[in-house]
Amino acid sequence: MFEIVTKKPLGPKVWLMDVVAPLVAGKAMPGQFLIVRTDAEGERIPLTVCDYDREKGQVTIVFQTVGAETERMSRLEVGDRFADVVGPLGNPSDLCELPMDELKKKKILFIAGGVGTAPVYNQLKWLHSNGVDVDCIQGARTKDLLILEDEMKAVTTNLYFATDDGSYGIHGNVCVALQQLWDQGVRYDHCVVIGPMIMMKFACQLTEKLGIHTMISMNTIMVDGTGMCGACRLLVGGEVKFACVDGPEFDGWKVDFNQAMQRSRLYKTEEGKLMLALEEGDTHHGNCGICS
Repeated sequence: MFEIVTKKPLGPKVWLMDVVAPLVAGKAMPGQFLIVRTDAEGERIPLTVCDYDREKGQVTIVFQTVGAETERMSRLEVGDRFADVVGPLGNPSDLCELPMDELKKKKILFIAGGVGTAPVYNQLKWLHSNGVDVDCIQGARTKDLLILEDEMKAVTTNLYFATDDGSYGIHGNVCVALQQLWDQGVRYDHCVVIGPMIMMKFACQLTEKLGIHTMISMNTIMVDGTGMCGACRLLVGGEVKFACVDGPEFDGWKVDFNQAMQRSRLYKTEEGKLMLALEEGDTHHGNCGICS
């Protein structure tokens, strides 16, 4: 169980793995995530599902090595096994809840940044398989950091690339690309943005100005993944939510990105952790292993 059957690099420090997990593959829906542990002593790593194959009983995960545990994951090879793969967790994309005839009437745009391309791909593939036309803007700092390019092309009606340095596609970030499309008369009424928090913040500011209803995924701030630790606490429309159990997707116009980013910075200092516990009171669980 949980055997790695495929492993390949997608870019600098970014890896794709196909893992045998039939129970997860049998139930997973776009937008949901899972938790893996390298071994019995390993940390819990929440990862959004990049793809699933119900017949083979396999799930595809994409991760970037950003710490010791993900570095350990990257050293596993085909034939090795994860100690645990738990899921699917979280709520499916809100698009999965809409009647198909209503979904096909929508003009939908996805915006993917960095490794956020992996969960975007899962949703695009599901929509494509159901005959829904979707466009996507895929952004990165430079061409070498773009991932899953061929896979993304196969499941989109129009795929636009944006690179900060102009090495590929539109010269500029994803907001520059969206504004250019809008100025050319391209219109959308629904947008899903997944990527770094700062990218999602500015994309939501632009889509609100343009009047495009926008959903974002806060999977990047999850730690425990089950609602017990409180690390993924955020404010949505002034209400306390937790990304792992209430999301991971939320209305992007209602998310307090400034509070979420400030909270992430405070978690990095001892004094900041104490201040968060004081300010957040009962809604600060403090059991994530970071504060304790």
